[in-house]
Amino acid sequence: MYTEDELLQLSGLQHLLFCERQCALIHIEQLWEENRLTAEGRILHDRADSGESEWRGEARVEFGMPIRSLLLGLSGKADVVEFHRPAEPGAPWQPLPVEYKRGRPKPDHSDIVQLCAQAMCLEEMMRTPVPAGAMFYGKPRRRLDVAFDDALRLETAEAARRFHELVTSGRTPFAMYSKKCESCSLMSLCIPKVTGATKSVSKYLSRVFME
Repeated sequence: MYTEDELLQLSGLQHLLFCERQCALIHIEQLWEENRLTAEGRILHDRADSGESEWRGEARVEFGMPIRSLLLGLSGKADVVEFHRPAEPGAPWQPLPVEYKRGRPKPDHSDIVQLCAQAMCLEEMMRTPVPAGAMFYGKPRRRLDVAFDDALRLETAEAARRFHELVTSGRTPFAMYSKKCESCSLMSLCIPKVTGATKSVSKYLSRVFME
């Protein structure tokens, strides 16, 4: 169990699984730069971050709901949580987290691990099972259901452990250029083709400015 002071940003799991160096630049070196892709994502999240609520049929929908897990050591906001009316009177309402992404479904698990972490936060907070959630992607504009099976939960818990380990180490991994670097908003700060043997972008930039 982690303390409140040890909680890390839940969104860091997606950064970690996309690229550990990107994760370190954001969460250790506190660097950030926006590009077209991140700007589009921010616009897509504007409603999700509003903190409003509404009714959709028999479901109550909460936007930008604060969540946290002391077991995972994570906190953040769920884009959308739908609370569905129980079939039996007196039973708890069923929460279903929905995560919004601007692009298309990714070949890795970075998105669904982030969603699963939200579900595990809700389970801890509300003491009720959250067996499924959904991803909404902006490009195909469709919703994909996600089941939180044991394998995905273990992957999520392991990602949270690695995230804490990375941040606690205070070390930024070496740069390793790959095709996905071209879509990263930190490309101009990371400079993966130049800083392959540089542990810290901050130190690299300081040296450049000094020269």
